[in-house]
Amino acid sequence: MPTYISLLNWTEQGIRSVRDTTKRAMTFQGMAKKMQVTIKDIYWTMGHYDVVVIMEAPDDQAISRLMLGLGALGNVKSASLRAYSAQEMNQLLRGMP
Repeated sequence: MPTYISLLNWTEQGIRSVRDTTKRAMTFQGMAKKMQVTIKDIYWTMGHYDVVVIMEAPDDQAISRLMLGLGALGNVKSASLRAYSAQEMNQLLRGMP
C-alpha cells in the first residue's frame, strides 16, 4: 500500500486550542480509518513544521479526501508527499531508459 507523509502547520485557530491537539489527532485517526487510510505515526515536531503524519492509503484519491477533510476543520494547513520505500524506488529505477 502506498505511503504518504503529511507536513502540518497549525493555523491561528489550531494554535489557540493547542491543548486539544492529541484529542484532535485521535479524531483524525477515526476519520482516516473510515476512508481506509492507516495512520502509521504522528509526531509533534519543532522547527518548520508542527506535526508530521505518516500514513498508508490505497491511492492518491483516498489521501486527498482525508487531507481535504482535515483542512476543512480549520486547525492545520498541510503539504502531503508520496513516499517510496527502497524496494519501490528500485522498481521505478528499473523502468528508466
